[in-house]
Amino acid sequence: MHNKRIIFLLIIIVAGIVLNSCKNSTTPKPRGYFRIEFPEKDFTSFEKRHPFSFEYPVYANVLPDNTPNAEPHWLNIEVNKHKATIHISYKPVMQNLHLLTEESRNLAYKHALKASVINEQLFINHTDMVYGTIYEIKGNAASPMQFHLTDSTKHFLRGSFYISEIPNYDSLRPVIEFLQQDIYHLIETFNWE
Repeated sequence: MHNKRIIFLLIIIVAGIVLNSCKNSTTPKPRGYFRIEFPEKDFTSFEKRHPFSFEYPVYANVLPDNTPNAEPHWLNIEVNKHKATIHISYKPVMQNLHLLTEESRNLAYKHALKASVINEQLFINHTDMVYGTIYEIKGNAASPMQFHLTDSTKHFLRGSFYISEIPNYDSLRPVIEFLQQDIYHLIETFNWE
């Protein structure tokens, strides 16, 4: 009788183990991101009483910078659909080109703490006398791209690109790459007036 009880208990335990092991276990799915729709690339000219002109995307708005410290010829190029802004600041060169370029470089490298890498690329357009440096900032930095342009004697322009979202490079990369193409187009079509 005692052996029957032990065998009965063993059968119940084994049955419980078998039944519990047959349950479907769920594996969490990897986090996904929303699909982002991008407009067709098309550009229009910006030529409005400023010492420079350029082409910008038709899905963007160019507005004067209305912040309290804004100077003349400071602009914001806003792409509202993607919560992105390219801040443009202009300064006349008055024997301070080295200071302006060094300040631009320092502002780009302030993002080095969060960046995985910062790529510097020189831009040279001898025909239109436009020279500069482009900083592509990879990683979870607040600004994925900055640049400055000059003619080396009279004009200096600085641009910084920001997206008004928590910097998560993996989720923002499609937007960053899409809008970086527009910034390169702006730089390539840039002229001093």
